[in-house]
Amino acid sequence: MQILAGSGPDLRCGFSEWQAIDVNFLAPMHELIENLVKLQAIELERSRLSQAARALPAEAAEVEAALKAAESQAAAASDALSREDTLRTRLEREATGHRQKASRYRAQLDTVTTPAQAEAMEKEIHFAEVEIERLDGEEYASLERTEAQETALAAARAQVEVLAAALDKTRARIALRRSELSHELLGRNADRDAVRLLIEPEWLARFDHLVISRGTAVARVDNLQCTGCRMGIRAQTWNQIREGQLLTCDSCGRMLFWDPAMTAAPKTPPDPTAASAGRAIRKS
Repeated sequence: MQILAGSGPDLRCGFSEWQAIDVNFLAPMHELIENLVKLQAIELERSRLSQAARALPAEAAEVEAALKAAESQAAAASDALSREDTLRTRLEREATGHRQKASRYRAQLDTVTTPAQAEAMEKEIHFAEVEIERLDGEEYASLERTEAQETALAAARAQVEVLAAALDKTRARIALRRSELSHELLGRNADRDAVRLLIEPEWLARFDHLVISRGTAVARVDNLQCTGCRMGIRAQTWNQIREGQLLTCDSCGRMLFWDPAMTAAPKTPPDPTAASAGRAIRKS
C-alpha cells in the first residue's frame, strides 16, 4: 500500500490500514525513517479527521437553508391570503354602496317631473349596475386566487414540518459524528505525541517545516522517482536510499525512503531444459 500518491497526500486510508502498513514493510526500515513515516501517517489521519469535522456544519446548513425557503414560501402564501381577504372586503363594501345608490335612484324615478331628470337617474342606475358587475367579477377572481394560495400554503406548511424534522435528525447525527471524530482525534493526538518523542528535535523541525511548506515531509521512491513530486532521482541517490540512508529529493526537498514491499520482483530467465523436456525426440 502506498503512503504518497501523485502530488498530494491520500487522506482516504484509515488508521487501521496505516497500522497494517507498519507491520508489513516498516519493520525492516531504519528506525528514524520508520518513525518519520509513522508520524506522517498519523498527521494525514489527523488532517482527514479535522476535515471531516469541518465539513459537518455544511450538512446542517443545507437543511437549514431548505427549511428557511419553505418557511418563506409559507409566509408569502399567508400574506397573499390576507391581501385577498382585504381586497374582497373592500370590493364588497363598494358593491354594497352601488347597490344602495341604485336602489335610491329607482325609488326616486316615480317622483321625477321631467324627462331630463328621469334620464339622469337611469344613467346613474346603469353606472351602478355596471360597477356592481365589475366588482362581483373581481371578487370571484379573488376567490379563485385564494383557493390556489390556500393549496400552496398547505403544501408549504407540510414541507416546513418535514424539513424541521429532518433538521432535528441531522443535528443529532452531526452531534454524534462530531463526538466520534473528536474521540478519534484525541487518540491520534496521543499517537502523534508518542511518536514525536522517538524522533530527535532537529529531524522534527525539518519534518514540521516540510509539512507546512509541502503538505507532506517524507515520500517513497518508486521507479527512480519521488512519489511526492514525480521527479526523477539520480542512480547514486537511489542506491544510497536502498542501503537505508535518509536522503532528500533535489526537486521538492522531501525526505526519501524506499519500500522493498512495493518493488517488483525481478523476472527469472526461462529454463531451457524445462522447455525441451516436453518435446519428443525425433528418430533418424
